[in-house]
Amino acid sequence: MLLAKVIGNVVATQKNQRYEGTRAMLCRQITPEGEDMDYTCIALDSVNSGEGDIVIIAQEGWSASTAATGKPGAAIDSAIVGVVDYIDLLGQESKHGNDSKRN
Repeated sequence: MLLAKVIGNVVATQKNQRYEGTRAMLCRQITPEGEDMDYTCIALDSVNSGEGDIVIIAQEGWSASTAATGKPGAAIDSAIVGVVDYIDLLGQESKHGNDSKRN
């Protein structure tokens, strides 16, 4: 699974019938701190995400295919399977907790 940010929508006037009713989104992998990484991919959206959303992407054929289309067997490498509300990093939490104890 990857953590990524949706950076755009991919429009295809013609696509395989297994993909009917799905949206393809352009996603850039990010670090847990929210910084862009080099990897960009196209993922089918199964959770109604939008541009700017932080998402979780499944990159395993059967899981991605089933999540995106509801049917196993479609040739799908990546699917958006969740929209992230926030990321809670334990290291940052510990730092803030230690600072508040000192004051």
